[in-house]
Amino acid sequence: MSQTRSEIEALLRRHAVTPRRGLGQHFLADRNLVAKMVDLAGDPARSKALEIGPGTGTITQALAEAGFAVTAYEIDERLRPVLEEGLAGLDVDLRFQDASRLDMREFGAGTDWVLVSNLPYQVGTSILLDLLQKAAGLGRCVVVAQREVAERLTAGPGSKAYGLPSVITALYGQARLEFRLPPQVFLPVPKVDSAAVSIRRVAPPEPLRRLAVRVAAAAFRKRRKMVRSSLRGVLPAPAEEILASTGIDPTMRAEELDHGAYLSIASAIPHPHQ
Repeated sequence: MSQTRSEIEALLRRHAVTPRRGLGQHFLADRNLVAKMVDLAGDPARSKALEIGPGTGTITQALAEAGFAVTAYEIDERLRPVLEEGLAGLDVDLRFQDASRLDMREFGAGTDWVLVSNLPYQVGTSILLDLLQKAAGLGRCVVVAQREVAERLTAGPGSKAYGLPSVITALYGQARLEFRLPPQVFLPVPKVDSAAVSIRRVAPPEPLRRLAVRVAAAAFRKRRKMVRSSLRGVLPAPAEEILASTGIDPTMRAEELDHGAYLSIASAIPHPHQ
């Protein structure tokens, strides 16, 4: 069983720890929602679990008790005694390190990982996108994020939420918004709603997709311009020529192109520089 709100409050009081908003610390304190996340994580006999920002260990505990071998990264050293108490006797590799500096070789091809995290508000999205682009052994993600972040990860072309995170996610995985979480299920209570997103990997990290990300990044930096202008100077040949060869309308803008279009543009670039 995961920790209840009263248990989380007692743990924090006992170790004199106050959550820091600057670290994006809003601990999930709802057993039913934690159980939903663990169910979405899949079969513990087939994957190891990676967690970013375990906080007091409520998701960590539920994963370990479900049978997952868990590797959890926590940047806040103040939480060491909290986590050591809450996770005593469980199969958890607890690392007090900055997860933005993960050694991606550990999560490379030949391994089978699932990311299950209540992502820290400030840095969680960038870590997630980095893992999708570099960790070949990451087969699935189940993450909680601010609702607007969740909407960006799952958005399609033409929607207000669609942007570079949407393209990156779609290039490597199939994202789905699973359920919403009201502020009251967190401790402390945030000022925004949250949502859980699952991402199933559909493509491994590869040079062509990295190039497609660079093309999309260039287009979204000048998203008000037509792609024939926003990609000028980015592509090694005249943008109009490459766009014409792919059948993409050069008067379209960044938010009108799906991830397949960016992949087509990358494919049409002669001798891409990796």
